This record gives sequence, C-alpha cells and structure tokens, in this order.
Amino acid sequence: MHPPVRLACVATVLWASAAVAQQVPESADQVAQLGGTLPGNPDIELVKVVDGLHDPTDVTSAGDGSGRLFVTERVGRVKVVKDGELLDKPFLDLTTMNPLGSFVQTQFMEQGLYSVAFHPDFAENGHFFVHYASLPFNGDGMIVRFTVSDDDPDVADPESAKVVMQIDQPYYNHNGGEIGFGPDGYLYIGSGDGGWEGDPLEAGQDLSTWLGKILRIDVDTEDGPYTVPADNPFVEKQQLMRLFGITEDVFADIHTRAKAEIWAYGLRNPYQFSFDRETGDLYIAEVGQNHWEEIDFQPASSEGGENYGWDFNMGTHCFPIDEESCPTVGTLPIAEYPHDEGGCSVIGFGVANYAGMNGVYLFGDWCTGRVWGTGWDQEAGRWQMQELAQASLNFTGGGYGDDGAVYAVNCDCFYTTDKGAMENPPGALWKIVAADSVPEGATTATQQQE
Repeated sequence: MHPPVRLACVATVLWASAAVAQQVPESADQVAQLGGTLPGNPDIELVKVVDGLHDPTDVTSAGDGSGRLFVTERVGRVKVVKDGELLDKPFLDLTTMNPLGSFVQTQFMEQGLYSVAFHPDFAENGHFFVHYASLPFNGDGMIVRFTVSDDDPDVADPESAKVVMQIDQPYYNHNGGEIGFGPDGYLYIGSGDGGWEGDPLEAGQDLSTWLGKILRIDVDTEDGPYTVPADNPFVEKQQLMRLFGITEDVFADIHTRAKAEIWAYGLRNPYQFSFDRETGDLYIAEVGQNHWEEIDFQPASSEGGENYGWDFNMGTHCFPIDEESCPTVGTLPIAEYPHDEGGCSVIGFGVANYAGMNGVYLFGDWCTGRVWGTGWDQEAGRWQMQELAQASLNFTGGGYGDDGAVYAVNCDCFYTTDKGAMENPPGALWKIVAADSVPEGATTATQQQE
C-alpha cells in the first residue's frame, strides 16, 4: 500500500463533481435506489433471438452496416448471428490455440473469453480486438488484435494475432471484462482489482497498477502494440496537479509510479461498461462484494481521473460493510441495489434511446434475472432506477446492435473443476424491445419462465 497515493485520491471528487454537479450525485441521498420510476414509465420485453450458445459473455456489432451480431463464448469462440440465425462456423475460434500458444479454455468461470470490440474503421481495415484470461497464464488478461480473413467476412484470420497488452493477474478471479471503443476512437479496457476478496493488494486505489481500473489506449500504431493518449489524466504534470491540487513532493511520488494508461480508478470488478451512443456518456456496471451492486457514471465532458471509491467504499456504503462510519472517497455511483433485495452480481447491457426510453442504462442481475433501468429525471433533478422486467435468467452480458438496439445474453453457467462450459445447458441471445412491439410468435423471457 502507498499512503501518499491513497491520501491524494480523496481529492478527486472535488474536481469531478464540481464540473458535472447537475448529474453526478453529490451526496448519498441523491443516488438512485430500488423502487423508483423512470420518466415515461417504460414497458419492455426481452425477445429471444437465438439459443445454442455455450457460456456467452458479451454481444456487439461490427459497426459496418451488415447487421451481424457477434457473441463471445467463454470457452474462446466468437459466434456470428446473421439474418437472425446462429452460424455454425465461429468467427474466431481460440479453443485450441491463442497467440501465446495455449488453450483459452479454463475451469474457473471468471476466466476465458470476455469481450470483442471492432475497430471504428473495421469496414476498411478489418481489425478487431478480444479480451480474455487464460488459465495457463495464471488468468492474465490478454488484449489481442485480429484481422478478418480476405476470403470470408464471417471468419477471422487466426494467424493475424497481435498481442496488444498482457495484464498480470495475482488471483483467479476479477481477471478482466469489457473492452470497447469510445466516441474518441480510443480503446477502453475494464480491469478488475486482481481478485480474491477485499482487494488485499489495495489495487483499486494504487495508481502503479492497471488492476481495478478503466484503461484507455490508442491502438492506431504500427510502431508498437499501442500508445498512450496524450490527454490521459496521469500522463502529464499539469493533469495530475489539476486533479489533485497537492504539493510537489506528493505529486512527484504519484507521477513516478502512476500508470499512464489509467483513465479511471477505484474499481473492484468493472465487468461491463457501455457508452451512450448518442451522448458519449460512460456507464460502468461495478460488481460489489457480498452486499451492494452499483452503477458508476462518467459524463462525456469528463477529462478522466475519476476515483470510484473502492476499496474505501462500496456504493454509498463503508467497506468493510460493518464499519459504522467512513468518508466518501471519490465519485459516488448514480444507482445501487443490495444483495438481500436485488441479487448478487450486476450485469450491464447498454443505453436505450428507444421504446419510450431516452438515455436509460439497462442492466440485470446474474442471480435473479431482474432487469432495471437507470436514467436522469430532469424534472426531479436526480437519477431514478426502475425495475423493468423479471426474467429469471442468469444474465452474463449485453451490448448493442448496429441500429443501437440493446441485447442481453444469458446461460446457466454453474460448473465445477470437473465440468466445463460445454457441459452446461446452452445459453441464449435476447433483444430488448418495447412491450407492445413483440413480433408475432416470438419467444419472450416472461414466457420462458412460466
């Protein structure tokens, strides 16, 4: 632990909240809780698109106008959904290889293939990126670039692999999560705190590690794996002094050890995050420990450097949870829910700007299958959170289609060291639609649970 860095982190909230006081909660009573109502009181349904997926973890589109959806499977495959059908041949298959010559397949559910992100210029350069953690490398997080094949747009070239980043992992959980390109064209990477429980390495508040962070890198380079954007918050002296407003001595300590790739910190397990495709705002589904789940927010106007509080706080609460009082460190979440009422693990889907929703971040829970939305209520001047569906599905991820529609994936993903994902019941892909727009004959999540 590095006390000077932890002390400096407390000051971040003074800068972050002052710039966006109209949207970032300034006190715990402004954080959305269960039981609220969103503007317009939206009514949604989840419609099944395809099933037969083995432990799906994420879904996205290529942004090339093809309308295809790409679903990552934890076992190491990227599957294609084309014209409403699941193609037999994977887009990418890492089940028997990866760029470092070993299996992606793992026996622990927080390892494997997490996410795929397509370059903003994919239609021209054919580049896409995957994030996975592989057991033979102690679950280290691997960010790898591939290129689509010249012969078939539905198949990648497995020989095109270029390792972009390898994130050392000390334990076998919280090994990784979402990757995605922001509206600025940079690649954002969700990195957990390294695992175990209680953040024993104090990684969330330690600026000398990539763990417990959102990272931001520029992959448009051929001179190396990546470069660091010049405006990342921990690159230059001016940015650091603006963030912390502290003495030169403390600044020197931070500047010497801070990782330049860090965009935001104080996170436990940012397994999913989403950009609002209309505003550029960033929403982070932050998985908590045993008691609370939270949704963190970064406005598009942010210059980075937010501290989301872990492991001082969990949501608006102290950590450890039995502490009677504690300071609020960093930026408060916009919404939270307790395990004894809502579930156990928040799973982010995406921001809906349709079906009566305007900038509503949709998310579910892995244990209960409940689906909520959180959004800004201009009239009330605060965030609201409303339960929108009870699906009784084990949600595992979500993302966008080409047209901005929000999707979710689920599977019955419980297994042990002698049972891998291929032995689980197949999972499915679901599209979130207005309740009055369900296609005739479609299977819905509420029908499935009856």
